[in-house]
Amino acid sequence: MKQPEPASCDGVRSLKASTPTADDRRAACGCVKAAAARYPVKDAAASSLPSKCGVDIGIPISKAIDCQT
Repeated sequence: MKQPEPASCDGVRSLKASTPTADDRRAACGCVKAAAARYPVKDAAASSLPSKCGVDIGIPISKAIDCQT
């Protein structure tokens, strides 16, 4: 599979850095979910982005994620 662009990984790292608490991650999850629903995002590519960048953001990237759990 193709490796993500450096800017994409920079975004993942920035998201990780800006969400240190569970409340921060829940809020970010809602934003990520809304963006994924608004744009033509490939689910498999989006969900694998953090691992391909070597970053655990603690937020599954998916249009179907329940951000309250």
